[in-house]
Amino acid sequence: MTTTTRDSLLTEADLERRAGLRRMKLIATSLLVLSAIVFAVAFALQDRYPWLAFVRAAAEGAMVGALADWFAVTALFRHPLGLRIPHTAIIPNRKDEIGESLGEFVEQNFLSDEVVRSKLATFSVADRLGAWLSDPVNAERASSEGAVMAQGLLRFLGDDDVETLIERLAREHLFDREWAPALGRVGAELVAADQQRAIVDALVDAAETWLTAHPDALGEAVSGRLPRWVPGFARDLADERAHRELIGVLNAVREDPEHPLRVAIDGYLVDLTDRLQHDPEMGERVEEMKAEFLESPRLRSFAGQLWEAVKTTLGESLADPASPLRSSVTSTLVDLGVRLSGDRTLAAKIDAWIADAAGYAVQKYRHDLASVISDTVKRWDARETTEKIELQVGRDLQFIRINGTVVGAIAGVGIFAIATAVHALLA
Repeated sequence: MTTTTRDSLLTEADLERRAGLRRMKLIATSLLVLSAIVFAVAFALQDRYPWLAFVRAAAEGAMVGALADWFAVTALFRHPLGLRIPHTAIIPNRKDEIGESLGEFVEQNFLSDEVVRSKLATFSVADRLGAWLSDPVNAERASSEGAVMAQGLLRFLGDDDVETLIERLAREHLFDREWAPALGRVGAELVAADQQRAIVDALVDAAETWLTAHPDALGEAVSGRLPRWVPGFARDLADERAHRELIGVLNAVREDPEHPLRVAIDGYLVDLTDRLQHDPEMGERVEEMKAEFLESPRLRSFAGQLWEAVKTTLGESLADPASPLRSSVTSTLVDLGVRLSGDRTLAAKIDAWIADAAGYAVQKYRHDLASVISDTVKRWDARETTEKIELQVGRDLQFIRINGTVVGAIAGVGIFAIATAVHALLA
């Protein structure tokens, strides 16, 4: 990878860190060079000016400290001077071990039930969530984001898979059981509650409306069955009379709760519901009808039509910010936020549930979560990893070189002063 390519992968913050690292390296190296110059000058003139011996000793100690710390800092990231000395280039050579150690450290010290619960105990998630959702703007935002996610899920779901699921559920929960007894029991309860009367009224109204709108509808049913020698006006009278009589019957059925036709329908329904529950022959007929439906492609077609209708309707509602569904979700979220903010009992229950859920997740998946760190570090290129780490901590490490130069100078002049004093006393 070229330098230009690597530079293109650095963020703006990384570029700033690299500039700062270069400045600190220049300062530390400059101190080393300055110490060498001072040492050379002091060493050359110390015989003429004896006091320069102390300066030489300080410069000598500064060079030793600077070189030692330069070696130590450089050995973390690369081989000093390109020499493959043992225990150098520690980070690139032990990258995987460092990643595993870091993952283990995070797992043991951060991903624990005690740490998570103690952190959650410092604030109320329910209070913050309630305050946030109470704002209609935030609730609308949450609704919009949820709608986007739901639309993505609808696009992700395969039509064939969903249709197969609907068909399987229909077979399992609807068709694997006998229909006749269940239909009979439901029908008997409806008849006992006179619910069939509303259905009869609806059918009567629909029939009367249709006949009124189509006065010639009975033409073929009545006059079409008369002998051909019957005159045309007689056929018209017959059609008109049949039409009028049929409407009259419908009016009578609607007006009279005890009309014989109603009584006959009620009796038929009572008999039908009883036969559905107790007549084996009727049960077999219903099962044959069910089996015929199962064997036909109509069930699969029904599943496809049902899913297509649901997907289309739901998709349109999710995409429209003004749809009743989106408005209802937003309103529900606002109400939830208000309740969370005002109901301390509910908020405490939710906080406890969140703490339990977080604790369980940490206990069960802590190793998997920590392995993300070690696995990620393993996938990194050794050279790139070294550069990333050096950009993060390299600038601070240069202070070690600077401090080593200063401490070395102090140690050098101190040691020389002590040695000189001891030599003078012994002399």
